[in-house]
Amino acid sequence: MRVTDIHHTTILHWVRAAGLPLPDAPQSQEILEITDLDELQTFVGDKRNKLWIWTALNHFQAGILAWTVGDSPKATLRSRRAETFKPLWLIVKCFECFFYVTDGWSVYPMFIEDGNHIVSKTYMTRIEGENTRLRHYLARLHRKTLCYSKSIKMLKCSLRLLLHYLNYRTVSLPD
Repeated sequence: MRVTDIHHTTILHWVRAAGLPLPDAPQSQEILEITDLDELQTFVGDKRNKLWIWTALNHFQAGILAWTVGDSPKATLRSRRAETFKPLWLIVKCFECFFYVTDGWSVYPMFIEDGNHIVSKTYMTRIEGENTRLRHYLARLHRKTLCYSKSIKMLKCSLRLLLHYLNYRTVSLPD
């Protein structure tokens, strides 16, 4: 409000209205050679309520192609971690790419065949850079911050808006 003279709840309403209709993943017509998969931690409400944002990108181009938000991968039930990753995998497997690069988290082999799975921190620099860019633009994703999301819905709207803008350099604002 100090900078814009617009009340913060008005801005939150704009973010929600502009972010809700945007897709979590754009339609991709190309077959990707290599897809990078990774996760970054954030929280909603307070630091005890940890969530993970799972991201996927084309190894050779800037920009996150698809993402999902889910519970902590350190959850006690392995199946719960798999259910968290599954929505992203359903999108990513449609890309029909040749190889998937990951950091070796235990969930990935449950979905990715051995011959198509490359486990290497060395080749993860592209996706780690994109995750850093998310943290840079959205204060709610900083590791040590007073800013945080109060709802998963607003976290998702913020992510949709940011990723849409980074990919297309435009955002349609609501009336």
